[in-house]
Amino acid sequence: MENWIGSIAAALTTASFVPQAIKVIRDRKTQDLSLGMYVMFTLGVLLWFVFGLMIGSFPVYLANGITLAVSSAILVMKIRFG
Repeated sequence: MENWIGSIAAALTTASFVPQAIKVIRDRKTQDLSLGMYVMFTLGVLLWFVFGLMIGSFPVYLANGITLAVSSAILVMKIRFG
């Protein structure tokens, strides 16, 4: 039961950034996004990813690896598009 709850939580939090990424890619507008928030969030997710690797937890590093890719893409677009 714990694994199911953890898996659903990981899937939802990971997927939550996809709509924002799609909107930024489509509109090329990032003025309303907080650069500081995305920098801190991306660094936090990077640390969770590394932590998952260190403890050998596939669900932790998989979910955070995907989230890292999406949040990094949004961060790069924020820096690029302003």
